[in-house]
Amino acid sequence: MTGGAFQVLVLVLLLVVVVVVLVVAAVLLRRPRTASAPVRAAGVQPAPSVRQDAAAGVVRPPETSDLDEAPAKGDAADLQGSEAQAPAVTSSSPPVRPDGSSEPADRADPVAVGRDARLAATRAEQAEQAEQAERAEQAAALMASVTEARTAFEEQMQAGRDELRAQRSDVERREHRLTEREERLDTELRSLNDQLSSVDATRAELDERRTRLADAEAERLAALERVAGLTSQQAKAELVAGVEHDAKRQAVLVAREIERKALREADERARDIVVGAIQRVASDQTSESVVSAVHLPGDEMKGRIIGREGRNIRAFEQVTGVNVMIDDTPESVLLSCFDPVRRETARLTLSELVKDGRIHPARIEEIHERSRGQIEALCLQAAEDAMTEVGITDLHPALVPILGTLRYRTSYGQNVLKHLVESAHIAGLMAAELGLDVAQCKRSAFLHDIGKALTHEVEGSHAIIGADLARRYGENADVVHAIEAHHNEVEVRTVEAVLTQAADAISGGRPGARRETLEAYVQRLEKLEQIAGVHEGVEKVFAMQAGREIRVMVAPEEIDDIAAQVLARDIAKQIEEDLTYPGQIKVVVVRESRATETAR
Repeated sequence: MTGGAFQVLVLVLLLVVVVVVLVVAAVLLRRPRTASAPVRAAGVQPAPSVRQDAAAGVVRPPETSDLDEAPAKGDAADLQGSEAQAPAVTSSSPPVRPDGSSEPADRADPVAVGRDARLAATRAEQAEQAEQAERAEQAAALMASVTEARTAFEEQMQAGRDELRAQRSDVERREHRLTEREERLDTELRSLNDQLSSVDATRAELDERRTRLADAEAERLAALERVAGLTSQQAKAELVAGVEHDAKRQAVLVAREIERKALREADERARDIVVGAIQRVASDQTSESVVSAVHLPGDEMKGRIIGREGRNIRAFEQVTGVNVMIDDTPESVLLSCFDPVRRETARLTLSELVKDGRIHPARIEEIHERSRGQIEALCLQAAEDAMTEVGITDLHPALVPILGTLRYRTSYGQNVLKHLVESAHIAGLMAAELGLDVAQCKRSAFLHDIGKALTHEVEGSHAIIGADLARRYGENADVVHAIEAHHNEVEVRTVEAVLTQAADAISGGRPGARRETLEAYVQRLEKLEQIAGVHEGVEKVFAMQAGREIRVMVAPEEIDDIAAQVLARDIAKQIEEDLTYPGQIKVVVVRESRATETAR
């Protein structure tokens, strides 16, 4: 049920209530009077109680209803007049019998009876007047309530009319908007229909043109096949080959441009990092040697070293494990051994024996044991000094003496322990520049060649031996991986391993760090020239700058500029795969075109 219908229903109910109230008021106003009939003065017998009161000389009004409670002023005056005449009535009462009882009168006094009748009539009239006044008040209250209800009804009717008028206006506005919207939608629908018709016509025209173009293309291809003597498949193959060649050339050009851009941006940054690390690290170098010289106070000491029938020299060689070479070199004896620790122990032993002067087998064993203790202490001290210099304090105690033995180990003339310290510093500097974990990178570079201390005792490469050793003594997995991957024997997976490789190459590849035997040097240069000379179009190959650069001369009629770039990349890749070398090798491909003419 809507709000308007509910208000109408309420108004109808109020109207019904008002009508009912009006009907009740009219009924009450037209009700007949219910007063008691007047008492006639003559022929009315008073009640027994009245007669008895009259005989006793007392007039008592009869008991009536509650109409006696509101007498008027006239009735009060009549009542006073009646009471004034009461003694006369009393004096005329019947005589009293001797036994004290009164004799009932046969007939009542007419005066008293008339007075009582008038009194009753007065009281009845007063009661009627009071009832009429009460009815008039009730009628007035009813009329007031009816008037109020009518006023409220009219106000509600007016409010309902106003609301209905507002709703009607709102409905009309909505209907007007809906009508406008329908008209607009009809207009848009007609426009869309027109556009759809135009699109259909355009599509049909395009289909027709497409058909004509396909027919024309087929005729053109047929004419081309007749003129060129080639089928469409053959022409496609030639076209694909040409496009593929152009794409390759374009790809090479793009790749070269990308490489140049990357080199311009990255090479400068890498050069700054590497050069800065090299400049900030300086260490002395030693020459690789398998012999040690012991100076003697005189040549007669050589005889004492040899002993009677060679007894001393045999005992010395047996105890120390080194070879003693005594030749014509004045005041000098050479000790030869591949193990640098044993060779250094023998050198200390022989120096002490020469200084003491007592040389015999028992003394040799005694001095040798003392020298071994000194060497172990020196190795331990060297390892602790290296750890302090690098900043490592939590290395496993079992690795410290192994690391100290590298003090007497050299690689291509470079002391291995000092190489480890130098590599750790370089890795730390580069890690700081790149924002990496400096301690982790320094630890990886410091331990990467620890396997070289056991290469004389355990089979295998020093990278794998060092990784197993570090893993056994609880080193971090990243450190172990950097050790085993620093010579690419294992695929590199972490940044620490890459920095370890770079630090190792910088420390070992910078000028003056290591030396190479003449034979190995010549073999490496020959291998470089051989790798570059096997490629097609190469005329001459020159290894220059001690093998740091290889210059390749190519035939200009066979190799163009793009192919020269590809050839340089292929040669560099093959050198990386086939050769092991410190530092880097630059490959330069030279393509020279010459035009010659003779003037006569």
